[in-house]
Amino acid sequence: MRIGSIGLGAMGRPMAERLAAAGHAVAGLDRDPARRADGAMPAADLAELVAGADALLLSLPDSPAVEAVMEGVLARAAPGLLVVDTSTADPLSTRAIQARAAERGVAFVDAPVSGGATGAAEGRLLAMLGGADADLDRAEALLAPLTRQVVRCGGPGAGNVAKLVNNLLCSAHLLLAGEALALGEAAGLDPRALAAVLAAGSGRSAAIETNLPAWVLSGTYDSGFTMGLMAKDVRLARALGEAVAALGPLSRATAASVAQGEARFGAAADFNRLVDLGRGEA
Repeated sequence: MRIGSIGLGAMGRPMAERLAAAGHAVAGLDRDPARRADGAMPAADLAELVAGADALLLSLPDSPAVEAVMEGVLARAAPGLLVVDTSTADPLSTRAIQARAAERGVAFVDAPVSGGATGAAEGRLLAMLGGADADLDRAEALLAPLTRQVVRCGGPGAGNVAKLVNNLLCSAHLLLAGEALALGEAAGLDPRALAAVLAAGSGRSAAIETNLPAWVLSGTYDSGFTMGLMAKDVRLARALGEAVAALGPLSRATAASVAQGEARFGAAADFNRLVDLGRGEA
């Protein structure tokens, strides 16, 4: 396939590189000139990228960015173009984009991913798909080199609903992992020993099994996913929960704590600093 990759950041670039390694003809585009120049996937502009593509893969920071790109795409796209959006976005925005795309004969599938930059580089992402049934087979085939698992979540926007719920829960796990470490340390346990027990016990989670050893206890905090992006996702999850009257007290507390974490550590900090917030560290 001829694939245009829009957004060459921490997730977008390794995904584009894996698609190229799988034999696809990949061209890339990013609003940051440094990212456009860094790599072997040049594209002169959006018009050239759209004209030469069978499919587009988007990896953008938020819904306003997706909306802006898709306005340009739909002004230029021929019927039959497939757009797979791996951004984590507002489901209501996603549904509006999908409806406009369908009017132009363009297939738009929301396919947010979980697994971070490492998962993208190694082709071990989980993709959550939302879209029209007729478009999901094509999207799944495009994502095959990038994923360990693909879950079809439902119609347009369903993938983003699933991703927002996932990130809300991930944040809660990180915060509680921090509190668990603080409790153990206060009672005299070495945090690495406690983390090893928790990773093998019934209280385990990905936050404990993966995040603690890789990015927290190692002191590296370089997962590639920022506090600002996680805070944005949790704000969207909170807004969604309030809109459907299904936001529980623990979810509200998690959203408030994530906002506190962003204020304390800054938007550019690694999102795993949520563990330190749970531990009561500045």
